[in-house]
Amino acid sequence: MFNIIMIGPQGSGKGTQSEKMSEKLGIPTISLGKLFRAEIERNTGLGRDLAGYIERGELVPTDLVNQVMAERLTEEDTVGGFIVDGYPRTKDQAEALDELMTKINRQVTHVISLDIADDEAVRRLSGRRVCSNQDCELNYHIEFNPPKGSPDKCDRCGSPLIQRADDTPEVIRQRLSLYHHDTQPLIDFYSARGLVRRIDGTRPIAEVEAAIAAALGV
Repeated sequence: MFNIIMIGPQGSGKGTQSEKMSEKLGIPTISLGKLFRAEIERNTGLGRDLAGYIERGELVPTDLVNQVMAERLTEEDTVGGFIVDGYPRTKDQAEALDELMTKINRQVTHVISLDIADDEAVRRLSGRRVCSNQDCELNYHIEFNPPKGSPDKCDRCGSPLIQRADDTPEVIRQRLSLYHHDTQPLIDFYSARGLVRRIDGTRPIAEVEAAIAAALGV
């Protein structure tokens, strides 16, 4: 069984690679960002709070994050394994995940760390476009991974592509600063268990995919 955590700065390709591994392994991808955006789309009180944190480039409080993820990771489709994109982001969240995994008699099996430089992350995110269909949300990039059909529409569902409000250079750099401050202890936490596999995320998508597959032994 694969219970995989995908770690990397914004723009490292976590979402793209998580989807590719999901297809290869036949297990669901759980994106913290998608869970948040679904809540925001419903315009609940929690959703409005989440929107404020995200638009300011701030981390969502750990107790809210853990609550959202605990509900998702106990759903039936995760029984055969899962890939988590964007969680945990701090050591505290990793410890909370450990507690949850113990309760459901599972454990994290692999941690994939995608490494890219900050300037590259800014360049990538500034060109990112996302399908506006909440049930799809396929990721594209105007330079590295453009749609094969219409440049403004999703290949999979035909919905318009959008640029997220938090994909501006100023907000991106704020998020990267938070990432480096909070996530390095997380990488150390999992490295101590021998779970981390570091991958050069600057390579072409297909090469990164092959490197991840090799690290997983599939």
